[in-house]
Amino acid sequence: MVAELQSRLGDPSMAMEFSRRWRDKQLEYSFRRGLMGAYVDFARCTREALDFTDRVLGVGLSDTDREHLMGAYASLPAFDDVKAALARLAETHVTCVAFSNGSREAVSGLLEGAGLSEYFADIVSVEEVRRFKPDPAVYAHLRQRLEVEPGDTWLISSNAFDVIGARHAGLHAAWVRRSPEAPFDSWGIDPDITVSDLEGLVDYLN
Repeated sequence: MVAELQSRLGDPSMAMEFSRRWRDKQLEYSFRRGLMGAYVDFARCTREALDFTDRVLGVGLSDTDREHLMGAYASLPAFDDVKAALARLAETHVTCVAFSNGSREAVSGLLEGAGLSEYFADIVSVEEVRRFKPDPAVYAHLRQRLEVEPGDTWLISSNAFDVIGARHAGLHAAWVRRSPEAPFDSWGIDPDITVSDLEGLVDYLN
């Protein structure tokens, strides 16, 4: 996404700042709407966060720029390690399910675009309960939909709030720490395992 922003803004440092603020505001909007009980599609949170960030930084994106960036967000590529790791998991007893704040349609599009659909048995979206992570209700819904016990369920995420939410709900959780500088929240709720990529997770599960 930073590369897409840089192509529109020209300034690498501004692209980095814009990307960070956009993501932070996107999550803030989902958290606030969750607390208010005012659910909307996650794509709307993303678009409203984009508009807010544009205003705050005074960039002045055109409508064409906005549509291009939203389109790029809907087709984000996977990290380089993901496909090989999922292929290894497919040879084990592990069943992979995509569990997301995004709509089922949006997640399906992401998986298709990244060539990963074949590795996922199902998609579980928070839209089915109209709440957002880390609300305990969404993790309970995941277990109910899949008919699995907490001790048999692992959430894998690079988002600390999601890992903490899953652990709080009784699930196992692995934190994928993509950046060695990334801190984890000091809440006294820790991941079962921390890995730098999905290959490390597969090694652990095997």
